[in-house]
Amino acid sequence: MIRRLILSYVALVAVALAAFTVPVAFTLTAQLRGDTEESVRREATTMALLLGDGDAPARQALARMAGAYADETPGRVEVVAADGRSAVEPLPLPAHPDDPAFGAALKQGRTTVDWGSRLVWGPELVVTVPAFARREASAGDTRGRAEREDGRREEGGAEGGAEDEAAGEPAPAERIVGAVRVRYATADLSDRLWRIWGFRAILAVGVLAVAAGLGAIVARLLTKPLRQLNDMASRFGDGDLTARSPVTGPQETQTLARTLNQGAERLDTLVASQRIFVADASHQLRTPLTALRLSLDNIADGVDDEFVREDVDQATAEVVRMSRLVSGLLVLARAEAKVSAPEPLALRELVEERLKVWRPAADERGVTIVLTGDADDLPRVLAGPGNLDQVLDNVLSNALEVSPDRGTITVRVETTGPEEAVLEVLDQGPGMSTAEQARAFDRFWRGQGLTGRSGSGLGLAIVKQLVTDDGGGVALRDAPGGGLCVRIALRTVAEGPRWISPRPGAPRSGG
Repeated sequence: MIRRLILSYVALVAVALAAFTVPVAFTLTAQLRGDTEESVRREATTMALLLGDGDAPARQALARMAGAYADETPGRVEVVAADGRSAVEPLPLPAHPDDPAFGAALKQGRTTVDWGSRLVWGPELVVTVPAFARREASAGDTRGRAEREDGRREEGGAEGGAEDEAAGEPAPAERIVGAVRVRYATADLSDRLWRIWGFRAILAVGVLAVAAGLGAIVARLLTKPLRQLNDMASRFGDGDLTARSPVTGPQETQTLARTLNQGAERLDTLVASQRIFVADASHQLRTPLTALRLSLDNIADGVDDEFVREDVDQATAEVVRMSRLVSGLLVLARAEAKVSAPEPLALRELVEERLKVWRPAADERGVTIVLTGDADDLPRVLAGPGNLDQVLDNVLSNALEVSPDRGTITVRVETTGPEEAVLEVLDQGPGMSTAEQARAFDRFWRGQGLTGRSGSGLGLAIVKQLVTDDGGGVALRDAPGGGLCVRIALRTVAEGPRWISPRPGAPRSGG
């Protein structure tokens, strides 16, 4: 969004610059062209008047003026006699005396202007002016000719190609005695043109750079409330219900911030109430069940009748199953109610710690637990406090229950990408069919091949809830050689210290 605001601001400034500077540059270019043409025409007309005097001093003055003009300006002067083929002493004969411009001046008495290009100008400006004999004309005729010359200069075209001025038919007293041409090189004009446009281009780039800097500052100020709202939403999504957004910025963002803060406050209150309920329910439900089991144990110790003892044992088994079911429900409720943010944990160290806890139970049945996979290159994973301990306890409890005596449980830890680590637990039990794997994460579903009738049917549901809360995923598939493979994908942290001590394990809840 910041980038779009900056681009729109710079585009607006660019349009304003183009609207104000481009017309000025075109005006200056046209003014430069008009001033140059007027100056060259004036010099050519002056030299044509000297040629029209016809006497030797006038021609000498014309030669000196042409030489000085060539020395002091980038132009040069060419003069041709009235027949179009002879030179005017002491000036040399032009290289091409029979070109159309000379013909128009000698035959029609027209002044021509040729810029050499239809765009701006070509390599040189060529102005050709006819010279009229002044001694054969009266004073009135001379004044009339001068007035007509002035009129021609005012009416001369300035747009590309060869541009002519119709001088009309010469007056009866006027006789064309030659023509004067001035070739004016436009290199200096081109340099001045580039300076005109280059200065404005550099100025425009500087203004756009300043506009971009100011636009970035303004855009960041405008979007700061939105970034604060985004930060609050990110923290909220990670489980931090204490996240609140400052109420700043325009009225609209202030209203949105207040609404989000109020919603977060209500949700925090509801979650706190649910936690209190879970804690109370845990105490209220477990105490009667424990008392009931103790009572049944006492009854079993004082009864000698085998039939009564069998009934008591059956009742005790149901109480045990109910206790496990209540424990599973409470763990699942805590998992759904938990909102703690995931923390970076050292995966391999945590797995090794939990395996130390479970190996004595496995040794009683001769089951071997093997840890394989990457040893030193594992990154840290993101998991809520105690979540990964609970996940491992549930998965290992199920694997140990279905594994045959003297079987092997394989725990594999490895990385599959820059942002994911995988934990797999493979057993050698009876496995599960495709249909059973699809239903295994449902609450209270118990498969004969998994935990049998003694389970609560909540173990894998708890695993899925905890792993999903931490941004990971869990899936079931057939293990190579038979059995079941529980695959748990976890998010990783790429930066920071490579080793962090694992958090203390949470209470276990199998089944």
